[in-house]
Amino acid sequence: MSPLLVVSILLLYFAVLIAISLITSKGATSDTFFTANRQSPWYLVAYGMIGASLSGVTFISVPAAVGNTAFSYFQVVLGYILGYWAIIGILMPLYYRLNLISIYSYLEDRFDKISYKTGSFFFILSRSMGSSLRLFLAASVLQLFLFDAWSIPFFATVAITIFFIWIYTFRGGIKTIVWTDTFQTTFLILAVVISVIIIAQRLDLGFFDLFNVVFDSDYSRIFHFDDPNSTNFFPKQFFGGAFIALTMTGMDQDLMQKNLTCRTLADAQKNMFWLSSTLVVVNLLFLMLGALLYIYSAQFNIPLPEVRDELFPRLAFDEFGTVAAVLFLLGITASTYASSDSALAALTTSFCIDFLNFKSKTEDVKQKQKNLTHIGFSVLFLVIILVFKEVNERSLIEAVLMVATYTYGPLLGLFSFGVFTKRKVNGKWVPLVCVLAPALCYLLVSNSASLFNGYQIGLENLILNGLMTCLGLFLISKKEKAT
Repeated sequence: MSPLLVVSILLLYFAVLIAISLITSKGATSDTFFTANRQSPWYLVAYGMIGASLSGVTFISVPAAVGNTAFSYFQVVLGYILGYWAIIGILMPLYYRLNLISIYSYLEDRFDKISYKTGSFFFILSRSMGSSLRLFLAASVLQLFLFDAWSIPFFATVAITIFFIWIYTFRGGIKTIVWTDTFQTTFLILAVVISVIIIAQRLDLGFFDLFNVVFDSDYSRIFHFDDPNSTNFFPKQFFGGAFIALTMTGMDQDLMQKNLTCRTLADAQKNMFWLSSTLVVVNLLFLMLGALLYIYSAQFNIPLPEVRDELFPRLAFDEFGTVAAVLFLLGITASTYASSDSALAALTTSFCIDFLNFKSKTEDVKQKQKNLTHIGFSVLFLVIILVFKEVNERSLIEAVLMVATYTYGPLLGLFSFGVFTKRKVNGKWVPLVCVLAPALCYLLVSNSASLFNGYQIGLENLILNGLMTCLGLFLISKKEKAT
């Protein structure tokens, strides 16, 4: 596919996003940016959140990981369902009862201002790193198949990528994103479905043959019960997945901000229920795509790339024809931007509400500070991506999940301690507890094999991190006096 065609497709795609932004941001205020005036239809939010939840990491790295771990990632996906149910039953009623804009203001209501700002800081840290890694993937694909041909440096590729996000989100914020995510999710799902169809045709497989070939292959193994020391052991992946969903969705301003734009609690709960059900099906489809990519490569003697995350883009651009290449380009763009645009809006929201005390300011001041914050986080994304490019040594799905186990652990501890106890913490020690817990977990993870007779700590690191945070909070707390 020629670079000129790639540019034309991308420009047309972003022209549509900008058009949606212009329509949805008419008359927008700072409250519209943060809450969409709480008028979003639940089914629109649920559909759009598919793309925001998956991201470009799922689009490329999950299929690529099938070559090493088969379908074991589906154990994590099954755990997500348990996490989403906990969000529906515990967290959503709490957020709606308190009528929150930033979910971390719950921590001020429950504890104190220091705890509140500590929770918000860890969200900003978590989402900045996670979203930057997702953007890194899209920028790398564009660099490999477009900008390298024009000798454009990676720095410029990343800057252009982030600039487009800023253009269509800076005015309408979350209201615009609810609609653009719907548009982008459509392309994401179409891209993976049609990619599977194209590969099946090239392998001369009918509909039922397709499933038989995939599930009869070695790639289709899902459950791992044989080795408790392995990071793929089912209980580790299942419960790790449950807590990842609970924290990365339920304690994450990005995804919860969309839910809080629904009119009522019942609407938001319906949104989360249908999202959790749909994600199981969509993730299974991505894993099937991964198996087909490896089966196709073996059948036609195509050498596998050294970096497995390049498998899908290389086959899409070099083997499957123009239609597949266009769909891949739209799919990776849609999946990456659907998660990154809402992250940028959520980070802006969190910083403005949690650190700039927006409630007491005039609309003119709010708009100015909101725009400056929006630009600031865009620059931060750029810096993190450039740093990660220099140190990247693992698949992106592994990197994103591992970052989450460290940075969301303190949030898990803070919210759990707040919801399940009635103790009051000494706020001045909360930041220290939330730093020490991940640091201790890092030491345990790094030395787990030698300390625990070969046992390797995987996603359960998130649970361990949350427990350590809870223990630290208990040590700096006391019973609330009866009134």
